[in-house]
Amino acid sequence: MATNIIIEATVNVPVEKAWEYFTKPEHITNWNFASDDWHSPTAENDLRPGGKFNYRMEARDESFGFDFWGVYDAVEEHKLIEYTLGDDRKVKIVFSGNDKTTHVTEVFEAENTNPVEMQKGGWQAILNNYKKYAESKS
Repeated sequence: MATNIIIEATVNVPVEKAWEYFTKPEHITNWNFASDDWHSPTAENDLRPGGKFNYRMEARDESFGFDFWGVYDAVEEHKLIEYTLGDDRKVKIVFSGNDKTTHVTEVFEAENTNPVEMQKGGWQAILNNYKKYAESKS
């Protein structure tokens, strides 16, 4: 049975803006990396059940890169995103907010290659980057 990892952030923007910054490719490329020596040069996102997404993640020195991709299982605008990653792991993202703040909770199944704490730290760093980016836009 897979281990579920939970990460969270409260973003100081209304839920409509939080959703836009999380889902639109022109925003995703600005925050989808865990550290400054990485970047996300491209993002494609067909945000609907059955739609696919593909975010390219690369080291800035071009030493390594990979595609982070999956297929959406459920989408409820401003509330919920569920998808299955290319390696069949499940991810659920819940947005709960008001006109001032949005709480984002991500639950994802751990993979078996890296330690759980490392995975949690990496995903949390990306979510923290998202929070920083979203708040800088407001």
